[in-house]
Amino acid sequence: MAVYVYSIVLATHPQRLDGLHGVGDPPATLRTVHTEVLSAVVSDAPEELRPKRRDLGAHQAVQEQLMADGTVLPLQFGFTTVDDDAVRAVLEDGTDNFSERLRVLEGCVEYHLKAAQDEDALLRQILQESDEARELNEEIRSGRSSPELPLALGELVSQEVQARQERLAVEVLDALRGFAREERSSQPTGNDFLNVSFLVERDNEKTFLGAEQDIAKELGEDFDLRLVGPLPAYSFV
Repeated sequence: MAVYVYSIVLATHPQRLDGLHGVGDPPATLRTVHTEVLSAVVSDAPEELRPKRRDLGAHQAVQEQLMADGTVLPLQFGFTTVDDDAVRAVLEDGTDNFSERLRVLEGCVEYHLKAAQDEDALLRQILQESDEARELNEEIRSGRSSPELPLALGELVSQEVQARQERLAVEVLDALRGFAREERSSQPTGNDFLNVSFLVERDNEKTFLGAEQDIAKELGEDFDLRLVGPLPAYSFV
């Protein structure tokens, strides 16, 4: 039967799994696969695995329990392989890399930040600060403009939006990266101009959270900063 892999820890980790269950219906029994240095928490994999709330919750509960007792390399939901021997072979082949990554993640958690600016507020800002955009807008509103002007204004606004959002993203990152051990940026989606994960030392969590709150206050009510955490360090495995 295929094996579902939850996470990797050092063999010295307590690996307390009492009261937890694995994915599947009925829930699978958790077990560990060991090498001399590392251990993986696994279970039998169900024939059909989908990201249902029950299974996502079971996967996350394993990570949180292990995190409470030590450092964890959490695997993303849905990672499977053929059998325990395959898991053991991966642990043996990757001993140095996994051990180094566990060292880096020691005493850390992940915080994930997304940020967006209100579209109407951004447009008002561009029209106030860009003479060219304001003049084009006024000419279009006068009703005497050529048909090409709305397209020209749209292109100008699009360029301004991109430039301003890129600049904002850099400013927010610069303000927070000094409070984190590592960062991982992803492509923003929708209206967001920032999508980034931070690896934060537990001893520095309050300072990091305070810095994020200061940024949110400084940016003002036209901005929406959504910070989620502490999380298992999925982005840094």
